[in-house]
Amino acid sequence: MPRRQLHMTGAAEAPLRAALRDLRARLDVPETFPAAVLADAERAAAAPRLPDEDATGIPFFTIDPPSSVDLDQAMHLSRRPGGGFRVRYAIADVAAYVTPSGPLDTEAHRRVTTLYFPDGKIPLHPAPLSEGAASLLPDQTCPAVLWTLDLDADGRTRSTDVRRALVRSRAQLDYDGVQRAIDAGTAEEPLALLADIGRLREQLEVDRGGISLNVPEQEVTEKDGRYELGFRAPLPADGWNAQISLLTGMAAADLMIASGTGILRTLPTAPDGAVGRLHHTAKALGIDWPHHVPYARLVRSLDPRDPRHAAFLQECTTLLRGAGYTAFGAGEVPELTTHAAVAAPYAHCTAPLRRLVDRYAAELCLAACAGEEPPEWVLAALPELPREMAEGTRRANSVERGCVDIVEAALLKDRVGEVFDGVVVDVKEREPAVGTVQLAEPAVVARIEGGGPDGLPLGERLRVRLTQADPGRATVLFAPA
Repeated sequence: MPRRQLHMTGAAEAPLRAALRDLRARLDVPETFPAAVLADAERAAAAPRLPDEDATGIPFFTIDPPSSVDLDQAMHLSRRPGGGFRVRYAIADVAAYVTPSGPLDTEAHRRVTTLYFPDGKIPLHPAPLSEGAASLLPDQTCPAVLWTLDLDADGRTRSTDVRRALVRSRAQLDYDGVQRAIDAGTAEEPLALLADIGRLREQLEVDRGGISLNVPEQEVTEKDGRYELGFRAPLPADGWNAQISLLTGMAAADLMIASGTGILRTLPTAPDGAVGRLHHTAKALGIDWPHHVPYARLVRSLDPRDPRHAAFLQECTTLLRGAGYTAFGAGEVPELTTHAAVAAPYAHCTAPLRRLVDRYAAELCLAACAGEEPPEWVLAALPELPREMAEGTRRANSVERGCVDIVEAALLKDRVGEVFDGVVVDVKEREPAVGTVQLAEPAVVARIEGGGPDGLPLGERLRVRLTQADPGRATVLFAPA
């Protein structure tokens, strides 16, 4: 999944930096690594535990934002003799560097995830690993967890193999470049197949009732020596790339369920009342939603460039709240094994440089595929992992939203009183005069209050006046003009 771009230049103003420092302090973000952890990282980077198998002859490539250096995944796609496809997906083998209960391991459990701020990131692992020895950088030989997934001609998984191997990526690609090459027909087959396999997997997702929300993301980016906010609508290549990760996560979940030990990413099905509320929202927005059309199919038919559709897609995100991690062992598979948005069992296993749980999921899958018992250090950590991941995910979400709020306020602090064009994308059910407005320019999504006796007009264009913009409090507030 593409990450938000959060960049800020050294010329950015002091109030913004002060507000970001306050956000770090408020969320208890660990900014520096202890000396013992850095020393452990240096030792590990110089002497990782190397696998016996050599897969460096496979010409892997990575797809990430252009400035990324913490590269978790590399892929190679090919056709199988007789039909179908072979997906080779190499995932950084963080366990080759981290010793259980050692300084690196202890610190990773404290941090849980990498955190992204406009003025820099707070990594899960020190840079000598996350941006160096363990990263799947081009022309660097390093240990990986190598997934080999054979698919049939319709994109369905027919076999799964997971093992450790040495790999070497040949190219570091970005989403825009991948999209251009595929659209122009100049991509070589291993890359061109991303579109073929991605589209097949997307169709399978539709068939099983999975949900992909094409909601434009807010991004803080650097331009001409200054920062600005913009909206980025995902490219088709983003979705195809995400399908490879989803494919692997689903295969991981199946392996762990079959073995009776694992940790899944789960999301209960939304209650009927929540879907019913969306039907009312669709009617208010003038979106035709026949009762025989499934929710997942309707969502895929919407155009996020249409303000009414964008507002509805924003409301749809409420059905995806409540995701968590479910650990199990001793053959006692939990009642809930599925993720409602994926519409299948699913596990996080493809981003171990940036997310703690993925290192453990990889070990469980390696053991399951080999028919062996998982390592003791994995079993010992399993019961506490869901709680740790829940706390880390909450902090990461707070950082992301807090950073955007702060940058929005800093961007608008000298424009209080001005009038802007916006679209009301959310209205509180019990407070119809309170909601959320999305501006066209600049790319701001903020609170709006006031709307008369009938409340705010959901999904409609509205002229709004900026009434508050305070970077120190990360507050932006609008009112109907």
